[in-house]
Amino acid sequence: MHKLTVAQGTAMSAGAVLGAGIISLPAMAAAVAGPASIVAWLALVLVSAPLAWVFAELGARFPDAGGVSSYVRQAFGDTAADAVGWVFYLAVPVGAPVASSFAGGYIADALGGGRATSLATFAVIITVVFILNWLGLHVSGRVQVVLLSILVSLMVITVLVALPHAQAGNFVPFTPHGWGAVGLAAAMLVWAFAGWEAVSSLSPDYANPRRDVPRATMLAVVVVGVLYLAVAGTNIAVLGPGLGVSQAPLADLLAVGIGEPARLITAAVALMLTLGTVNAYVAGAARLGTALAAEGALPAWLTGTDHRSLTFVVGSAVVVAVLPLEQHTFMLMVSGGITLVYVLGTAAAVKLLPGTLAKTVAGFALVSVCALLWLTGVPALLGLAVAAAAVGYRFWRLRRSTDVQPEDAVSVEDPGSSH
Repeated sequence: MHKLTVAQGTAMSAGAVLGAGIISLPAMAAAVAGPASIVAWLALVLVSAPLAWVFAELGARFPDAGGVSSYVRQAFGDTAADAVGWVFYLAVPVGAPVASSFAGGYIADALGGGRATSLATFAVIITVVFILNWLGLHVSGRVQVVLLSILVSLMVITVLVALPHAQAGNFVPFTPHGWGAVGLAAAMLVWAFAGWEAVSSLSPDYANPRRDVPRATMLAVVVVGVLYLAVAGTNIAVLGPGLGVSQAPLADLLAVGIGEPARLITAAVALMLTLGTVNAYVAGAARLGTALAAEGALPAWLTGTDHRSLTFVVGSAVVVAVLPLEQHTFMLMVSGGITLVYVLGTAAAVKLLPGTLAKTVAGFALVSVCALLWLTGVPALLGLAVAAAAVGYRFWRLRRSTDVQPEDAVSVEDPGSSH
């Protein structure tokens, strides 16, 4: 079996974090915090380093494809692991409409139609994803690599053609909404940095996990950080105050650099990227739901097979898509859930990792993600509610199993022993 090299591991780790969110998140963060949103991006890059290192250390020391749920199970037991599974599972139906809206913004920017176009884009994406997964026609790993290459190329080209049009005056005023808005932007941007927990799941695939996992992960942190900061900074420097109202910031940047035809090209790329991203998450969630049902963490009648689990995920996503809530609220809900998983994962690391240095770094990461969870505000309560529901379901099942007794619970005397 082929084993991962450091270069391949770096590419896969970076690919787990880089996603379609970058095509819209710079504008959303700028709308919340203005030019100071670049501070939020920088803060998330700095937090990513110890967070990624912690998961890399867990993966190197305890190679297990189960990833963060496995470490939480080792540290805190089945109940906590159930909570992680539920939060991951239910984050997908909330996140899929948001991810689709990123592409919808680009389609609407190129063709017009606003909200109606965005909903139509979601309908197309979720229908294609449902059919592909129902038939078992999963997008191959090679296709995902191609999509990632397209995303990285788009980011690099956008920065190169737009940066000559930068204006220092676009950074003034730097904090139009106050420094408090930077914290809210940082909580929202957790979406863009989700995926560091996946590096630990890759650890069994390395020839030398103890040596290569940390190296590949730290290189991935550098690659992701440089790309995100370059795109976010260029957006602010070139588009300035108009960035916060843009629904297609990369298209705006390319239009500045190479002209209006770039909008249609960028819209097509955005649609492909988002389709790949949503497909990957829905496919993973469908399998996760089936696994949780097999472990008794979810009812089998709801998610006991891949088709049932897929139907639940897609049906829930459709319901979420028509709810009358703002896009950034849904984003914060997903970010809150992801951050809660990171809280449990880093807490497990504090308990499991040996040595003062490892525990110190894990402790710093734990404090950082706890701060991010607090900054998420009220939407974080959804993740906490899901975790509480997971705990409640497990206790209900245990109590029900102990309460149910055979119909003939009264012992019957053995006829052979009576006289």
